[in-house]
Amino acid sequence: MTSSTDDRNDGQPTMSQPVVSISGTDGTQLDMPLIGLGTWESSGGQAYRAVRDALDIGYRHVDTATYYANEDQVGAAVRDSGLAREDVFVTTKMPQGNAGRERKTLEESLRAAGLEHLDLWLIHWPPGGQARPDVWEEFIKARTDGLVRAIGVSNYSIAQIDELTAATGVTPAVNQIKWGPGLFDASLVAAHAERGVALEGWSPFKSTDLAALSLTAAARRHGVTVQQVIIRWHVQHGVVVIPKSSQRERIASNFDIFDFELSADEMRDVDALGRSR
Repeated sequence: MTSSTDDRNDGQPTMSQPVVSISGTDGTQLDMPLIGLGTWESSGGQAYRAVRDALDIGYRHVDTATYYANEDQVGAAVRDSGLAREDVFVTTKMPQGNAGRERKTLEESLRAAGLEHLDLWLIHWPPGGQARPDVWEEFIKARTDGLVRAIGVSNYSIAQIDELTAATGVTPAVNQIKWGPGLFDASLVAAHAERGVALEGWSPFKSTDLAALSLTAAARRHGVTVQQVIIRWHVQHGVVVIPKSSQRERIASNFDIFDFELSADEMRDVDALGRSR
């Protein structure tokens, strides 16, 4: 289910945030902003500045990973932003090679970021290509212990998600996969929705032909960029999107998608890019 929530920075209203509701500890529901900042390949001061810029612009969701080696800079930017911790949704991911060292990895992530908890912790890839319910059990324990508010997976198949659910009784709150108009699959969207799993897409631009007529035509009609059309398409589908950039202008542009809406015909035309694979 998607909705919106109003955030405030230093008592001043900011833009309404579109969110998806995901499952958290003890059956609670968390608001996960549909637009986040991806930080893959951002390091050092570049990562810090990108996150600070994003939060200043209005983002309230930041995605990182142990593998990205920038959790320290992401955490510092969140702490230095002036925003209340509960107003920023922070995700990180455990590398598949760290299976068997789940709690140690999580503790190291929290220590690097300087945070007491994560909002979402994901298994970055299926360890050894397998679902690994034993790893998932450790994620469940971390959530029970209050170190993370929600848990999920990344790059998992529906069959692997079902295996985790069958083995533990706990379904991942989120599955983060490579996603964009060029990869659209209505049956995959439906399969996640049927299980109550929020779909989150990474690499929204590289997975799609940016010169596709349905995208360029919509961009012209609305006076926006193709990238803005793609992000708006995600939001209207209720799919979380985490475009990555370290340039303030691009970070701002990627977030500036709230004053136009794609029509039903435009949505169908963009969806059709997935059938042309």
